[in-house]
Amino acid sequence: MIKKLIKYVGEYKKPTILTPIFVLLESVMEILIPLLMAKLIDDGIDVGDMGVITKYGVYLLAAALLTMLFGSAAGMTAAHASAGFAKNVRRGMYYKIQDFSFSNIDKFSTASLVTRLTTDVSNVQQVFQMMTRICFRAPAILIFALIASFSVNHELSLVFLLSMPILGIGIFFLINRVQPIFERVFKTYDKLNNVVQENLYGMRVVKSFNRQDFETKKFTDISGSIYKDFSKAEKTMAFGMPLMQFCMYGCMLIICWLGARMIVASGNNELLGLTCGQLLSMITYSMQLLMSLMMISMIFVFITMSKASAERIVEVLDEESDLHNPENPITEVASGDIDFEHVDFTYRKDSDKKVLDDINLHIKAGWMVGVLGGTGSSKSSLVQLIPRLYDVASGSVKVGGRDVREYDIESLRTQVAMVLQKNVLFSGTIKENLRWGDENATEEEMIHACKVACAHDFIMDFEDGYDTHIDQGGSNVSGGQKQRLCIARALLKKPKILILDDSTSAVDTKTDASIRKAL
Repeated sequence: MIKKLIKYVGEYKKPTILTPIFVLLESVMEILIPLLMAKLIDDGIDVGDMGVITKYGVYLLAAALLTMLFGSAAGMTAAHASAGFAKNVRRGMYYKIQDFSFSNIDKFSTASLVTRLTTDVSNVQQVFQMMTRICFRAPAILIFALIASFSVNHELSLVFLLSMPILGIGIFFLINRVQPIFERVFKTYDKLNNVVQENLYGMRVVKSFNRQDFETKKFTDISGSIYKDFSKAEKTMAFGMPLMQFCMYGCMLIICWLGARMIVASGNNELLGLTCGQLLSMITYSMQLLMSLMMISMIFVFITMSKASAERIVEVLDEESDLHNPENPITEVASGDIDFEHVDFTYRKDSDKKVLDDINLHIKAGWMVGVLGGTGSSKSSLVQLIPRLYDVASGSVKVGGRDVREYDIESLRTQVAMVLQKNVLFSGTIKENLRWGDENATEEEMIHACKVACAHDFIMDFEDGYDTHIDQGGSNVSGGQKQRLCIARALLKKPKILILDDSTSAVDTKTDASIRKAL
């Protein structure tokens, strides 16, 4: 999983490598500060030597400034690298989804894909930033502080070795408790997104049936489920801080007690025992050691949270589209002839229930054919096999005398225009929506297509005409207007095959007749 994600660092390798270098330099400076303070106290303040005080004071100031400099540099490079990494992951997922077939999208659901592109990527981005900083800083502080404390006094340093297993076991126990909760939460996020998306998309229906209370309760239940899970996880992880404080203050008390006895016994003589400055440095190191352990515990918590997100991201990246171009694809569609030969179709490969069973159908170019059947009789499924939105389970669908699986997918779909049952317009002007059919279409071509689709007159009734802005989903035009714009968009492709899937259901019979006559 890590190998698959790490390649998305891409052009941000330099800041990714620089971040841990700056972090290590910052850690070295932090470890030096207590040693310099000990020297300042023992060789300067206790003796009353102003020259030594000035010397070590300058060293301390330089170390503090360098710590701040390296810390700031690490923060900047980490932010740059993590944001870039997230951008690449999100782009990689988005491009992958563009290649998905309808069956791939059905497998994940739209709400789940939205969650993976947003919440999951944000979680992984946060952990990536932590890994380039805290994952290097915490172990570095831990190791350097242990080495420095043993160089000061190895007897007192044994106190750290006794407290570390206690904290480590406690953190391990907490992580094991919260990991299943976080895995469950992200699945619930999918449901939450689905409810929100469904509610906003169908807001007019909700209000017309006066079902606001029902939708509110549905949202509250799922939102409450996420709240309960997160609360439970947070309550469990809340034990981490008291445990860390217990270990830290316990170490400090033991060090102070043993250190004071050593100072008294040695008469504040470094050669005979311990000095006041060294005791101060040991107390500082105890805080640094235990804080580094706490940071390591935080890393594990965030890694636990992001593990589920990373798995969901990789699941999308690993998903292979059901539709592939052949090795040497055909790029020219000879004609609009359509042939279904013993076609069987199922939505799932492992399903025994056939949606289409042994279909044989032959349509010549220039024919106008109506496909009739009751609701749910697979009319849409039948026509969606022609532009290869799905692949057949067995048999073959041929266009221009060649199996659709032999064509380059883009070339095939360029010659097939389809107006789906669910008409979709995108936010932008009417012109921009029409140019989905042909991005290079002239204004004359657009007007001609709209006249054929009986859309020109109502477009000209708008104040801005063809520059009228369409809201998301076409919410500011009627259903019939939306259908006519979609027909005009399809006509601009000048396809060899035009499929109209119940595309005039929202227009009146007179307009329907006019459109058919114009076609």
